[in-house]
Amino acid sequence: MNGNAAGPSRRHVLMGFGAGAVGALAAGQAGAEAQPQVNDAPQGDAVSTAQRVEFHGRHQAGITTPRPASGILVAFDLAITSLAEFERMMKLLTERARFLTQGGAVPERDPKLPPADSGLLGPHVASDNQTITVSLGDGLFQRFDWLQAHKPRRLQPMVQFPNDALAADLCHGDMTIQFCANLQDTNIHALRDIMKNLSEFLVIRWMQAGDVPPVVPAADGSTPSARNFLGFRDGSANPDSNDAALMESIVWVGAGEGEPDWAEGGSYQVVRLIRNMVERWDRTPLQEQERDFGRRKMSGAPMDGGPGATERDVPDYARDPEGKHTHLQSHIRLANPRTPQTQKNLILRRAFNYSNGVMKNGQLDQGLLFICYQADLEAGFITVQNRLNGELMEEYFKPIGGGYFFTLPGVTGPEDYLASGLISAAKGLL
Repeated sequence: MNGNAAGPSRRHVLMGFGAGAVGALAAGQAGAEAQPQVNDAPQGDAVSTAQRVEFHGRHQAGITTPRPASGILVAFDLAITSLAEFERMMKLLTERARFLTQGGAVPERDPKLPPADSGLLGPHVASDNQTITVSLGDGLFQRFDWLQAHKPRRLQPMVQFPNDALAADLCHGDMTIQFCANLQDTNIHALRDIMKNLSEFLVIRWMQAGDVPPVVPAADGSTPSARNFLGFRDGSANPDSNDAALMESIVWVGAGEGEPDWAEGGSYQVVRLIRNMVERWDRTPLQEQERDFGRRKMSGAPMDGGPGATERDVPDYARDPEGKHTHLQSHIRLANPRTPQTQKNLILRRAFNYSNGVMKNGQLDQGLLFICYQADLEAGFITVQNRLNGELMEEYFKPIGGGYFFTLPGVTGPEDYLASGLISAAKGLL
């Protein structure tokens, strides 16, 4: 019988084994190449990277916009001397903010010149849910005669409350810019872009970065509030930011409220840097924590809630006049007594957690970058804070900085720019 007909020759078999080995080796190499390396970047999410918040509108984004995971609040002093410089600065700031929030390709330049971009995000700037929100401080209006007459009626310097330990270098400022995005590098990129392009105008006074821990949605698709560094859900009783009529009442400055015409559509911004004494808090019994805060720690439910209660349930203070369930001096009861008279004191919270490492005394430097917005600064935050003076939780936190600012109305279209109404009023055109 012919050997070839009976089966492959020894030579062919060996060649086949050799080819198979080479193929297996190649497959193994391909598989090895597909495995993540220690220096590979973490895998991004194409969907979140492409998320975009519209820049134009009656109001600035970053107020009623849902918080992304990362934020930076930066306070600046402005190196300007005239209305013309102020106008030029605001037009340039608008131009940069419009690009950074919408994304796009980085322009190429002659390599003999500094690059147009830091390169932090690569050759294409992704929108990444970026918002850039600009507010002006009381000191700016007081410093220039051409702005004094147009100052928002209730804008004022932040004063020290009884439990505060305010550091001068962490307070006030001519302007704040709130950067928010899915990734903190997106915010850092935007900050560096604005600092580079507006270096003749801006000097950083203080800044604080923060984050919001992502939470896995519940089975019904709802997402609970995020937790702060005290372990409690933060902002459970926040007004519904999707209720446009409610936001008009609580957040946005409207006509006929005694404010300058240019301010309509803006909002008062309060920023407070609140250090948490986390070591002391972590040694406090749970029942004291819940008593002082006024909610169940794990569920966020009010203290008078039954089995299955959630953070969305409303405490019934009328049925608890002596504070047997929710202590009369608890945080949530003082902040929002839930009476018809206190409805005008509601604020919209938009806070971030912060962690700055360790202090010189060896304690963790952690806390809350508290930010809130309201149409009336005095009826909103100032009234609420005065009710909170002396609350049970004061031994666990210490406000150390911040300020009051007026968030400008939005940019209505491509030809508009931030503060255009204020500048027109200062020119005598309104």
